[in-house]
Amino acid sequence: MTTEAAAPPSETSVITSSHNGVGRIELNRPKLINALSQDMVGAIDDALQSWSDDDSITAVLVTGRGERGLCAGGDIKAVYNDIVAGTDENARFWNREYKMNHAISAFPKPYVVIMNGITMGGGVGISGHGSHRIVTESTKIGMPETGIGLFPDVGGTHLLAHAPGELGTHLALTGLPVGPGAALAMGLADHFVPDADVPGLIADLEAGGDIETVIDEYAAEAPADELAEAQAWINECYGGNRAEDIVAALAAHANPDANAAGKLIGTKAPTSVKVTLAAVRNAGTMTLAEVLEQDYRAAVALTRRPDLKEGIRAQVIDKDRSPQWSPATLDGVSDEAVRDILTTDHEEKVFS
Repeated sequence: MTTEAAAPPSETSVITSSHNGVGRIELNRPKLINALSQDMVGAIDDALQSWSDDDSITAVLVTGRGERGLCAGGDIKAVYNDIVAGTDENARFWNREYKMNHAISAFPKPYVVIMNGITMGGGVGISGHGSHRIVTESTKIGMPETGIGLFPDVGGTHLLAHAPGELGTHLALTGLPVGPGAALAMGLADHFVPDADVPGLIADLEAGGDIETVIDEYAAEAPADELAEAQAWINECYGGNRAEDIVAALAAHANPDANAAGKLIGTKAPTSVKVTLAAVRNAGTMTLAEVLEQDYRAAVALTRRPDLKEGIRAQVIDKDRSPQWSPATLDGVSDEAVRDILTTDHEEKVFS
């Protein structure tokens, strides 16, 4: 969940329809890059539940309106407002969102999603767990939550933990986005289709053609994997289980890109960095449902700590880009605190 939002969602913030057996979900907040609200999450989840057992629906197609991208994440101004108000709205939002993320992964029919443009945070949650994930040359996929005092939620650590080598750890800690080539190489996407061909792809899918055949007709060779040359130093530096050791390895490496990554991690919330690293390591041996339960525990816990409110304040409220993290250093974050954040159950659970 990583995007700024302002105005409340309209009644048509999610448009659902069906065409020749294809259920269509269109995110419709283009001015906010389709930032997800609780109402939008509910509309998506309701549609999936309705279509799951509907024999007239043979596939689902998910797109975002506007030129800027599928979805830039969740409405973090709403998160901030809830923290200030002291209500439990954030917990309810995350609980429903994580249920939706799992429903996408378990959906019994083809789930086709066009991941054009900005696809970050919650946008990864509505795309990364689908069966047919399509990227374009404009795609930018990322999980930048450590920069606001959160962590890659929505099952993001599950996706990143299964990326080759330590690429997922690199993306999780730095929050850096990747383009279509790296997304495909990392297992975050399945097919590349040029932006110019997306309208034709959508039209043919909605005409009721065989999903696999239609996608294969439009699929093209993707751009090069921009992280291919970095794989060696990323694997070398990110192999440890202590964030302090990873940052030190990056700082000491001969590659200037490694040095830059270490400095970037140093700007993130120290608690978030440590929680993220532990969550990625845990996710490697967890099911998606277990990861999403871990996500819920951590998300609720972090709303009760100072960094999330401070990170959003610095990023989108006051926009001074100078968050004062607490604790301010990695050394100040204890292993016990990280364990508590990831393991302490709350009154509600995602999967009871």
